[in-house]
Amino acid sequence: MIRPSVTRTTPSRLPRHATYVALAAALASCTTTGPAPTSARSDSHGHAPAPEFINDPLEPFNRGMWAANKGILVGVVRPVAKGYRAVVPPPARESINHFRRNLNYPGRLINDTLQGRWSDAGDETVRFLTNTTAGGLGFFDVATKWNIPKTEANFSQTFGTWGWKPSMFLVLPFAGPSDDRNATGYLADSAAEPWNYAGSPYTAIGPVTAFNRLSDKAESAARILKSEDDSYALAKYAWSYAAKDGQPDWRVAGPVDRPTLETLGAVQISLTDPEFGSDGREMSVKIPSTGRRLKFNCWIQPQTAPVVYISPGLSSHRLSLATLWLAEQLYQNGYSVVTTSSVFQPEFMENASSADVPAYPKVDSRDLHVALTEIDRLLAGKYPGRFGKKALVGCSMGGFLSLRIAAGEKQAPDDLVRFDRYVAINPPVNLQYGSQHLDSYTRAPLAWPAAERQARLNNAAHKVAKLITLPPEAGGAPPFEGIETKYLIGLTFRVALRDIVYSSQRRNNMGVLQTPITPWKREESYREIMNFTFSDYFQQFAVPYYQQRGISMAELRREGNLATHTAALRDQKKIRVITNRNDFLLPPDDLSWMNSTFGPSRLTLFPSGGHMGNLSSPPVRDAILGAVRDLK
Repeated sequence: MIRPSVTRTTPSRLPRHATYVALAAALASCTTTGPAPTSARSDSHGHAPAPEFINDPLEPFNRGMWAANKGILVGVVRPVAKGYRAVVPPPARESINHFRRNLNYPGRLINDTLQGRWSDAGDETVRFLTNTTAGGLGFFDVATKWNIPKTEANFSQTFGTWGWKPSMFLVLPFAGPSDDRNATGYLADSAAEPWNYAGSPYTAIGPVTAFNRLSDKAESAARILKSEDDSYALAKYAWSYAAKDGQPDWRVAGPVDRPTLETLGAVQISLTDPEFGSDGREMSVKIPSTGRRLKFNCWIQPQTAPVVYISPGLSSHRLSLATLWLAEQLYQNGYSVVTTSSVFQPEFMENASSADVPAYPKVDSRDLHVALTEIDRLLAGKYPGRFGKKALVGCSMGGFLSLRIAAGEKQAPDDLVRFDRYVAINPPVNLQYGSQHLDSYTRAPLAWPAAERQARLNNAAHKVAKLITLPPEAGGAPPFEGIETKYLIGLTFRVALRDIVYSSQRRNNMGVLQTPITPWKREESYREIMNFTFSDYFQQFAVPYYQQRGISMAELRREGNLATHTAALRDQKKIRVITNRNDFLLPPDDLSWMNSTFGPSRLTLFPSGGHMGNLSSPPVRDAILGAVRDLK
């Protein structure tokens, strides 16, 4: 089990520009706190417990600055950094980073001294002298090889030791997320950088070495910024705890819940080639039902090959890490690959959904099928003769919809694309059961004593933020008790629901929300939406919307259960299902249904892994590749 120890190394100010977005993705399960306005929803569920986050009184300004920074990073820095990495090899970039850190020794010395960290000041002095002499002006970090302790110190830390607590979130131009204390510290740190006083041309050392450091993070940062519907909110949540002083309480105070703990294994997914996402093509296709263009990504083999269409999980983007990992594995094994965003992702909802409120699988699966058909037609015209057999691979909710398309294949219009294989990875069977289960996870912290609850929620968020900063080789099981893992997973899905509600009501406000829906000031509406459960979404949004269109609640529930289509799914021999016995979205009855419907020839069951937690493990990867191997 990961149990990080507190060392003499004090964390430095969080690296700006890029690292914050990775932290944001890990903290996607966290939400703003505070009392929500009274709404029309059912009060039987109570307000959602949540960690406390930094105040954001300047949200409109911050969002504007965030949008500008995002545009610069995605539109300018990312392509330039890609070219830079192609020319400057990794060892050279690493040496430049060493040089920059070594040259910044005066700032660390000043702050170690101001904080009374005399031993650290001595270590940093020895490191500076060692690397400047034996390390060739600091281009080589021989001090680390000689086991000389390495520490960090900056003015924000110093202000913290003097009692200054951050009170307000800020987004700095060209520098990303911050707060009142860290912004002041950032200015002081910049003033302490020695190249500012060296005169031309040495003043260029600062921006050149800063860009070098950013270049290695630009690709992943741009991907997350593009794949998150509201990357600003996630960055704010992440900053609240990533920049928090001290260490969390790492103790595991209660029993562990294996299914949810194993589900967190999904955060270990990484690409073999960090450049894979940008190596593909981003294209768009016009959707007939909306008249709008839907974006997708594709990686096309140079010769004729099977093509695999990937439909990701609930509210997941076409560039989400799990989606890209799956695309990379398939592409490396000789398949052309196309990724789309989830039917429940705002990008798809706003450009390809024929319904304002996604909740009726019959319509949702048809919208997905129509979008895939238009994409297939476009690619067939652009790459004639390059595509062989076709497969649809869906993860989680994408797997559910893939099976729904498979079940209705015989009744589908002739002009819709046909698939030679349907692969569903960790699909739920009964959406009502799954949503109620996730709602219960969100309420898991209510089992803690009321007097301790807020502190323990804050500590759980703090642990997530600090764990992301650990090196990959740390390994082991995350140090979370069962209530924490249930809560983190429940809130991950609740944030997805927040984006679904916000997007749907931004386009067609049904009058359920009492707070205004404005793009530049969302905190109040987010706070209200976060107190809606999945059951509330179904009752307050989906049922009224579809009843006006002649679709009853009973029909919605019927279509939300794959067992409704048992006969069609049993007869559909092109289906392959890959899942885990301890997937918390599958009760024993649903596992029995899967066994009886698909049988061992079409169903691969792993004993553990939770929900998608073992996706990148070699056995699951081999099962996925095996499910489409005979298409070649």
